[in-house]
Amino acid sequence: MKGRVLTILLIEDDRIEIMKLKRVLAQSALKHHLIEAKNGEEALHILEDKSALPDIILLDLNMPKINGIEFLKILKADAMLKYIPTIILTTSSNHNDVKQCYEIGIAGYVLKPLKYEDYVNKITNLLNYWSLNELIHM
Repeated sequence: MKGRVLTILLIEDDRIEIMKLKRVLAQSALKHHLIEAKNGEEALHILEDKSALPDIILLDLNMPKINGIEFLKILKADAMLKYIPTIILTTSSNHNDVKQCYEIGIAGYVLKPLKYEDYVNKITNLLNYWSLNELIHM
């Protein structure tokens, strides 16, 4: 079963993590479109253009300027942006982080695995899942 091509906003400050995701996307059968933001502040600026919103957001929690949880609170308070599925992609397995993110309204919480093969499997499965979902476009 083939899904649709996604526009993905990746909010990540680690260049190695960005390169890893780009490598997975390059190997994907679906040629998803990636938009990059180095922090929450940059992402909010990108999201100001309501005519070109991403299908999903992949969000790291530990970032400079506006951290992931602060970004989530701003995102979910916006009448249009709150419908964008936001998936946390982080190294933090802290129970309080997980709980707080779900309370704010995330669509998923994925831990970045250490082994590259595990990372590829997780990201591929995640993107396949969201490419098959019905998404709200405002």
